[in-house]
Amino acid sequence: MYLADYHTHSRISPDARDSMTALAEAALAAGMDEICFTDHVEPIVWASTDLRGPYDWSALKAEFEAAQTAVGDRIQLRLGIELGDACWDFAHTEKLLADAPPFDFIIGSVHMLSERYKGLDLYYFDPQTEEEACAGIADYLGQVKELAEWGRFDVLGHLTLPLRYLNENRGWNLSMDRFGEEIADIFSILNRKGIGIELNTNRGGTPLPDAMWLRLYESMAPEPVITLGTDAHDTGFVGCAVRERQELLRECGFTRFCTFEKRRHIWHSL
Repeated sequence: MYLADYHTHSRISPDARDSMTALAEAALAAGMDEICFTDHVEPIVWASTDLRGPYDWSALKAEFEAAQTAVGDRIQLRLGIELGDACWDFAHTEKLLADAPPFDFIIGSVHMLSERYKGLDLYYFDPQTEEEACAGIADYLGQVKELAEWGRFDVLGHLTLPLRYLNENRGWNLSMDRFGEEIADIFSILNRKGIGIELNTNRGGTPLPDAMWLRLYESMAPEPVITLGTDAHDTGFVGCAVRERQELLRECGFTRFCTFEKRRHIWHSL
């Protein structure tokens, strides 16, 4: 069994604290064969809707090189990013990426609601009724569809992300079952563009997406492309539930998953 954690955040992300070296050591301790660092990159200033200035890639590169020096060939290291909320300004996102270092892997993701909600981060979305909650989920999926149409990334991250915050943080018991048509539409766009999805282990919580949507994606994709990542923001969650989520993929009909090198698929049997 090949084990890889393809969604981790180091201290280069504004909401994380550990070094890439520490994350790599944690991955080794968790029995991982590979780890990909996917720190946050957005076209806007963190916790704002203001467009950000040029990104300082030097810190990211230095952190990765330090990890390479520290762990040597004991584990495979890959450099990626989580490209968040590019749909806020696609042109500015492309400008930011113009001088980026070569990446192995890019997650595309949405964390913010649209201008209708003034770019509210899903973390702070606090609906008072189920109708309000579903309106927010619909808005989120609209943003995801725009991101998919743009398509300059390798996999779509944590498709059902609103449920992490609504159910786990706010105490709701919601599903996204009523949004089957919208999700199938997103999968169709991803398939057309050759983009995969992520199975986010949610640090051991409810998988994002869950089995219902994994089965739908597997049935729709001519060649299902899926990665597994924990979304670890510290060493304690690196590798969390990766083994269990591989079993979930098998139960949902998948026969393989992938890692990436220089934006190219590397396939692994489940």
